[in-house]
Amino acid sequence: MRIKKVIVLKKKLLFLVWSFTLIMTLTACGSKANANSKSHGSDVKKTSSVQTTTINWKKPSENKPYPNMNVKKQNWLSVSISQQRVYVMSKQNKVLYTMNCSTGANNATPRGTYHIQAERGNHFYNAASKEGANYWTSWKDHGIYLFHSVPVDKHGKYVVSQAEELGKKANSHGCIRLSIADAKWVNQKVPFGTKVVIK
Repeated sequence: MRIKKVIVLKKKLLFLVWSFTLIMTLTACGSKANANSKSHGSDVKKTSSVQTTTINWKKPSENKPYPNMNVKKQNWLSVSISQQRVYVMSKQNKVLYTMNCSTGANNATPRGTYHIQAERGNHFYNAASKEGANYWTSWKDHGIYLFHSVPVDKHGKYVVSQAEELGKKANSHGCIRLSIADAKWVNQKVPFGTKVVIK
């Protein structure tokens, strides 16, 4: 009887931790709703474009296979805020693959060295910021800072105006936005513990 109570308590605790993590995930990418609520006219003077060519925010960033992220290979991710790029790096610091990204507006993406965490999922939506994303993967604070797709609205439809700024403008709330295909690859193929360096 005592063992059953312990198991029930463990399940309740696990559910509470999971619920807390989910709530924190939903607030992380939407807690700074005002970052994207300004009119486009008021932002024109403050923003600069990193790239002027068209980026397909639905497809992989490059026309070649993604690198093998087997843990033994010790590949890692380097995020360049100034270039709005995520570089998949080899153990020997060679660029294996380059992904377009959009980091946090107003320097909201923390710089430093982190690691891919256990928390990941297929979809989230934050009612406060009126946006969500697909294929999210945590890299800091267990569900607070994420790699994820370009944003979606409450109906799960991609926000094209934001998606078209991928690789050109830092416009997230602190997370790192990727193309749909790139976000899915990170979510499904980049293992727990992979190093993430953000500069």
